[in-house]
Amino acid sequence: MTKGTSGKGPIDARLTELGIVLPQPAAPAGAYVPFVRVGDLLFVSGQLPLLNGEMHFAGRLGAELAVEHGYAAARLCALNLLAQVRAACDGDLERVSRVVKLTGFVRADAAFTDHPKVLNGASDLMMEVFGEVGRHTRAAVGAASLPLNASVEVDGVFELEYPPVSR
Repeated sequence: MTKGTSGKGPIDARLTELGIVLPQPAAPAGAYVPFVRVGDLLFVSGQLPLLNGEMHFAGRLGAELAVEHGYAAARLCALNLLAQVRAACDGDLERVSRVVKLTGFVRADAAFTDHPKVLNGASDLMMEVFGEVGRHTRAAVGAASLPLNASVEVDGVFELEYPPVSR
């Protein structure tokens, strides 16, 4: 389905329906770029749970933070991923034909084992926004530390098509 007279396609309409406003894409915090396109694949650098430049959900899962906090942190990371994808696609998320893979890093106490439950925050968002196209492969990895004391970091690989995908 293409954009109608409102200028919104199905993905934009779905974001509106879900009450989601994507943040501005974060600038890189080091010597890297936010995304790289190789053929039909878009690789997006790791995103932290930042909102308007402010860290949310700092700390360790299983210590200062509960699984529910980690889930919310992963969801915020996924919103930042989508903001980078939108920027890479010149504002047109309809070009996403598949969410291929998410990798999540969970800063956790040594005894914490619910990394997959934390990363469901990112995975659930992708499926809410993209439907079946949002189903993806995933890795959930524990980490002793993350940049800026973040609790979660998520990167992603997306398949793009041009012209936009019919939905």
